[in-house]
Amino acid sequence: VSQGKLSPEEKTELKLNVVGKIPEILLDNTDRNRTSPFAFTGNKFEFRAVGSRTNSAKPMTVLNTIVAKQLQEFKKEVDALIEKKKLKKDEAIFNVLREYIKSSKRIRFDGDGYSADWVAEAKRRKLSNNRTTPEALQIMTSKEILALFGDMEVMTETEVRARQEVEFDTYILQTQIEGRVMNELVNSYIIPVAVNYQNTLIQNVLGLKEIYGAAHKDLTEGTLNLIEQISEHLTAVKKKTDIMVEARKKANAMTDIHKKAFAYCEDVRPHFEGIRRHCDKLERLVDDRAWPLVKYRELLFIK
Repeated sequence: VSQGKLSPEEKTELKLNVVGKIPEILLDNTDRNRTSPFAFTGNKFEFRAVGSRTNSAKPMTVLNTIVAKQLQEFKKEVDALIEKKKLKKDEAIFNVLREYIKSSKRIRFDGDGYSADWVAEAKRRKLSNNRTTPEALQIMTSKEILALFGDMEVMTETEVRARQEVEFDTYILQTQIEGRVMNELVNSYIIPVAVNYQNTLIQNVLGLKEIYGAAHKDLTEGTLNLIEQISEHLTAVKKKTDIMVEARKKANAMTDIHKKAFAYCEDVRPHFEGIRRHCDKLERLVDDRAWPLVKYRELLFIK
């Protein structure tokens, strides 16, 4: 096959073990490479790049369209080899498959797909790496995608663009809701509770000072340190929340849905992680009995 034709031995092997007999496929009970978006698990491929809330019909439509298109291309290439180079069908099939294996080498990766090493490796292999939802949605209307769906008569360009519009709108609405809820939680729950607990600590320090006088410094050192930590996180979470709200206002004023989605992605969402980090710190500092929200560990035991 490597020379473009099958040797007599290869023809015999092909006849006995490939064409005339379906090889035994054993069920693999291991989980191979959880980090792969398209993992081969022994006797099947698993497409793992679908979000938990995503309707499975969408990725199935895309995958089936891609497979159908590739089967068409495969048949054209095999027929061309048979007609132009006068190869037999089996030889033509093996030659085409050989080229597919060679040409697809750069997308095959058996390492940790979550690591920074893979990001660098993907860049070296000149593979696309769309890390955000708007970036991924933007690809829907690329020339290649529109041509694929159009040639296969699955969707017209208008239908693809309509679906892209819906996806962008859904992303914007979800991020808007997350931002509003986060702002409400911070200002209506977290900051008031943290301030109240801080006031309790301050009263404790003042009480010890009144009782012990100058000797209170050694007794209240830990409490004063706790008060300082709470103040730092309160200041940070309030500042970041206010910046996030202003970024939301600017994004909401945009009329272009694509620019609006990218504004939420690049200007609003990045603040979520910082706000959460400081809220998590306050959760650890504030008295558990005063904390009004459910903690992660408590979610395991809610009935």
